[in-house]
Amino acid sequence: MKIVNQKTLAADRVVKFHAGESKRIILFKDKMGFGLTRTLILPSEGKHFQHYKNHSEACYCVSGYGILTDMDGNEYGISPGITYILDKNDPHYFEALEETVLICVWNPPLIGEEVHRKDGSYSTDGSNEDV
Repeated sequence: MKIVNQKTLAADRVVKFHAGESKRIILFKDKMGFGLTRTLILPSEGKHFQHYKNHSEACYCVSGYGILTDMDGNEYGISPGITYILDKNDPHYFEALEETVLICVWNPPLIGEEVHRKDGSYSTDGSNEDV
């Protein structure tokens, strides 16, 4: 059994990125078969493209408000209690209109310090090189 306090995570599990901060609670090295993050998205950073072509992701909104836009232009309000599921590696845009916190489950799990590459994806080997 493990107990993890996201407030006291090791520095290598806290990743700053262009729109906020990702706390990597469960990583590949934890051998759980999935990953778990707590992601803070700041409203000042605008709309950002994401395309997790190497991962499936489900995000549960804990606080804040944002707009998820699919590639057909459909917009979905994301607020506390809403979960969005990217089960088909769905490319999308996310814009936080308020400081927004998401709890995200990943398959495969993240390696550690990945950040979004130019194509909106994360690598599967933990690198941050653009494709």
